[in-house]
Amino acid sequence: MSGRQKSLIRLGINIDHVATLRQARRTSYPDIMQAAKLALSGGADSITVHLREDRRHIQDGDVTLLVAENGLRLNLEMAITEEMVNIACGLSPENCCLVPEKREELTTEGGLDVAGQLEKVSSAVDRLTQAGVRVALFIDAEAEQLEAAVAAGCEVIELHTGMYADAKEGADRDRELARLTAAANKAEELGITVHAGHGLTVQNVSAIAALPQVEELNIGHAIVARAVFIGIANAVAEMKQAIRKAETT
Repeated sequence: MSGRQKSLIRLGINIDHVATLRQARRTSYPDIMQAAKLALSGGADSITVHLREDRRHIQDGDVTLLVAENGLRLNLEMAITEEMVNIACGLSPENCCLVPEKREELTTEGGLDVAGQLEKVSSAVDRLTQAGVRVALFIDAEAEQLEAAVAAGCEVIELHTGMYADAKEGADRDRELARLTAAANKAEELGITVHAGHGLTVQNVSAIAALPQVEELNIGHAIVARAVFIGIANAVAEMKQAIRKAETT
């Protein structure tokens, strides 16, 4: 960011897939709170969960417990539905991120179309802000969506990095990185805080962490997958080290 020193990137850890493992057998384990605390001990700055409409992994009770935990900064991902907005307004997590959601998708497939549903997004942002929740919008790297985010009254966006992560190394990935770079620059011009996430791994995170506008990364599946072999705290620490290395080179 021109003229001022970049702050260290915060790392949010999405623990949805710890709950996926629990729900596979409808057991009480693995324990979500334990996973969150281990992630924090490994260097996570916040915990992210996505309360989906079909409750495929995270459950309402999980969110209630996490919101109530002292010293835990929670980011609640959610669809823009009356049910979800009511839940978030009632619980008042510190942060939420509005995302698109389809029942049949395995994971979030793209960014929120803010421009195409501006009135609906603006209403949700207003209600959540009045409830004391800091709202981010998960969007694709498109100028139209950035401008719509501003029009919706939102001051934070999370850039969807999935296409970058899925692209083959070389020209395809370079093209996606260029799109994200342009979007981050545009966000800076508009005065929007930039977060990023989706599909990021230790192997591909460095280029995103090196973008000067990015203040926070939210990463989940790669952390939980790595944790199968080395534990959550170590997996988080490994990712944090990769981010810090990118910031200093």
